[in-house]
Amino acid sequence: MQAVDTNVLVYARVEASRHHLKAREVMEAVSQGEQPWAVPWPCVYEFLRVVTHPGIYHPPVPLNVALADWEAMMASPSLVMLGETARHAAVMERVVRAAGATGNLLYDAHIAALCIEHGVSELITGDRDFSRFPGLKVQNPF
Repeated sequence: MQAVDTNVLVYARVEASRHHLKAREVMEAVSQGEQPWAVPWPCVYEFLRVVTHPGIYHPPVPLNVALADWEAMMASPSLVMLGETARHAAVMERVVRAAGATGNLLYDAHIAALCIEHGVSELITGDRDFSRFPGLKVQNPF
């Protein structure tokens, strides 16, 4: 199963992004495909935070538009949402230790741990930091 990281979601929404067309293509492929695909819950909140933040995008995406985008993604019958399970603490510790994750990298470690915990084989992301997490293949479509 593939998972989609925040930056793919953001680029797919923000038309001014140089990665917009590729991100839309990626999102259409995974959301309309028959194979299960995933989004970690922290990526949803980060997507909403980034696209609606007036200090990041001017003008920011209106909240109702960002939520409508999210609702459209949730309509994909093959979408699997990734959240913590009873074994999350053990997986998180293993991921954090293996990567030597500290500081800001801990946020990415959370996403990586969720992916590994749920058997995600590949994370689609433009963020090279994810290559630091053993057990998670990274595909950078950009």
